Amino acid sequence: MSRPMVPTPSDRVADPFVHEALLYEGVVGFLDGTMKFIYEGFSLDEPTIVAAPLTNINLLRERLGAFAEGVEFLDMAEAGRNPGRIIPWVLCRFMDEHPGRRVRIVGQSVWPERTAEEYPGCVQHEAMVNVALAGREATLLCPYDLARLDQKRIDDAQRTHPVMVDDNGRYPSGSYDPHGAAETWNVPLSEPPAGATTLRFELESLVEVRRRVAEVGLDADLVPDRIVDLQSAVNELATNSIQHGGGSGTLRTWYDEQRVVCEVRDFGHATNPMIGRLRPPHGRGRGLVMVHFLADLVQRHTSTTGTATRIHVLR
Repeated sequence: MSRPMVPTPSDRVADPFVHEALLYEGVVGFLDGTMKFIYEGFSLDEPTIVAAPLTNINLLRERLGAFAEGVEFLDMAEAGRNPGRIIPWVLCRFMDEHPGRRVRIVGQSVWPERTAEEYPGCVQHEAMVNVALAGREATLLCPYDLARLDQKRIDDAQRTHPVMVDDNGRYPSGSYDPHGAAETWNVPLSEPPAGATTLRFELESLVEVRRRVAEVGLDADLVPDRIVDLQSAVNELATNSIQHGGGSGTLRTWYDEQRVVCEVRDFGHATNPMIGRLRPPHGRGRGLVMVHFLADLVQRHTSTTGTATRIHVLR
């Protein structure tokens, strides 16, 4: 049965934002799909960025040759290690640097080496892109490796992207449901390890919160700048708990060989999935978006009984 085709980006009038998943197999499939996309951008004079793991960036640089100078490259394993950074600090940043112009983005947020802890945030990122960038002049192509990703991840790609691209062309996803996908991965967090410290806090004890965070950072031999970043991120979460989570919360801290982890729990229910995903209109600002900017990973589970937010800083 032939698949129904969809309009090309230039034909879409309902929403200028185009979000597509490229289903490819191996190096040849990746290069064929992304090179076509990039060259289309050249022909339309659209600023182009490739945000992908370094291995795929190197493949594209070699294939593009001198044309690589016309593309911005960004290692997604660094810039998007925390999936919550991608919308505000990768996609929106690039679009804001080219006001009045349509942009073209290769954004690979899911690859086989993504950890189980990172993956829920990846799905929620891909789902919320459709909300965050609605109305923006951009075409976003997200590559998914059929040869190395399991079927569940491909199914999630179909739920979070309205348009699929493969060897047969472009066609609408038959299971597109971004809000459903985001909620599916709103999963409870694992229990902290034995030995994690616990501190109950209120407004009057925010100083103690910052002190406790500094202690775990020092114990884990974090460099001073990262201790300050960790304190700032936890302070934002704790302040939010006091303002919107019932006036109090619980801080739990621990570390292992790879990272320092701080978790803030309160009795609030975060019903807006866009919280922390968009930058303030002027500069970096403050707020929960800064938590994503400062942390190497942010995990969150929210329900009617409360919200737990866990931030990781690599040692």
